[in-house]
Amino acid sequence: MQTKLHRIFLIVTGIVLVTVLMIGCSMAADDPGTIRLSLTDAPIADAKDVEGVFITISSIEYNLNGAWIEDTGFEGPQEFNLLDLTGGTVAPLTNTVISAGEVTQIRFKLDVQTDGASPRATPGSYIVIDSRGEADGVIDENDDTYELFVPSGSQTGYKAVGSFTIPSNGEIEITADFDVRKSVVKSGSKDEYILKPTIRLIVNNQAGTIDGSFTAIGSPFTVFTVFAYEDGVYTDSEAPTGTEDPETFVAFENAVSSAAVDITDGTYILPFLAAGTYDLIVVGVGDDGSYTVIDSTTYGDILVEAETTTNRDISLTIL
Repeated sequence: MQTKLHRIFLIVTGIVLVTVLMIGCSMAADDPGTIRLSLTDAPIADAKDVEGVFITISSIEYNLNGAWIEDTGFEGPQEFNLLDLTGGTVAPLTNTVISAGEVTQIRFKLDVQTDGASPRATPGSYIVIDSRGEADGVIDENDDTYELFVPSGSQTGYKAVGSFTIPSNGEIEITADFDVRKSVVKSGSKDEYILKPTIRLIVNNQAGTIDGSFTAIGSPFTVFTVFAYEDGVYTDSEAPTGTEDPETFVAFENAVSSAAVDITDGTYILPFLAAGTYDLIVVGVGDDGSYTVIDSTTYGDILVEAETTTNRDISLTIL
C-alpha cells in the first residue's frame, strides 16, 4: 500500500513540476525586451559647399511580429544635423522596452514637405549651403537654407528594412545609417532639394569596422573617399562620367558605406559593417566635387568579423 501511495505521490509531484516549468517558460517567452536605437551617417565629401543636412524625426514605429507599433519611448520631434554623425559618431534615439519578437522594418516619420508645397518659414528638415561654395563647418550669415522636400505622392514615413529579434528579458542595440550622400538630390533647374532617404539597419553586436592609415604620393587630390562594397559587387558603371542626370544617377550607389579622407589627417574608418567580406574602392574628389576612381582592385577580400576592427592601411602612388 505504501509503495502504491509513493508512486502516486511521485506521479503527482512530476505533473506539478512540469506544469510549473511550462508556465514559467510561457511567462518568460512573453516577457518584453529592450531596444536601443541610434542614428549615424556616411559623409558627403563631394559636396564641399554643404554646411549641414538637418532632419526632424517626429516618431518611430516598428513592424513587430507582423504589426506596426509606435516607439513610446521616443520623445519627438527631434532635430539632427546628419553631418555631425559621421565616422562612427552616433546620436541616441531611444531606449525602449517593447514586446519580444521579430522586427522586420523600422519606420521613421519625418517633418518634411511634399514637393510642390510652399516652403515654410521654419522648415522641419532642411539643407544649409555656404553661398561662397566652401563650407567651413560654421553656420552663419554667409549660408543659405533650403527646405527638403519629398517627391510628390511619397509618404513622410520612411521604412528601413532589416530583420532582428527583440529578446525576452534582454536588449538589442541597433544603429540606423541614414547615408545622406544617397538621400539628398538637388532638382536640376531649381534651388530645391529632394529627400529620398536610404536607411541601413545594423545590429551592433553583429557588425565590425575597417580602418587604417591613408597616404597618397604624387596625388593631385587633397580629399578622397573610400567606398566599402560587398565582395564582388562593384562595377565600373557605378563611377560617374560627368554625363549622367544628377536627379536620377547616384554615384557608387551599391556601396555599403563610405569614409571621407583628408590626407592631412591620414586615416580613414568604416564602422558599422555587417560581418562579411568587402572590397574597398578608393576615389579622389576634385575641387568641383567630381569623382575619379584611383584604385578599385588592390584593397579587396577584406574580412570583417563581428565586434572586431580589421586594419587595412591604404598607400597610393599616383603617377
